[in-house]
Amino acid sequence: MSLCIVTAAKTVKLAIAAFTLSWTHSVEKTPWEEDWIVTPDSLVAVEARITSLGAGMEMPDHAIFDGHSWRWKPRLPPLPRLDLRKSDVISEGWKLCAGAECRFLGGHEEPSDIVSLQPCE
Repeated sequence: MSLCIVTAAKTVKLAIAAFTLSWTHSVEKTPWEEDWIVTPDSLVAVEARITSLGAGMEMPDHAIFDGHSWRWKPRLPPLPRLDLRKSDVISEGWKLCAGAECRFLGGHEEPSDIVSLQPCE
């Protein structure tokens, strides 16, 4: 499997089958993480995690606290594309990690307003 990171300026292809997307919540300033799987035609959300509760950080009834984080399986359909929109409130953007390799997306230095994640052909 491969994941394409698409911006207005370029497309980067990563030979990965899964990744973790993380960011800092704009109000509570706490980390939020999601694990995703790349299939030939979609991205599938596997798990979401947050370490604290707060405004805009409500979780579903099936979330479980493991002593460190609240964890749950997002009830999302498989997505053909995941669009990450730049925010003036969160200047660092998102961190995408696959294994030990991480890269930052959509931060203030990124010229594109939208970074799209999608399976590559």
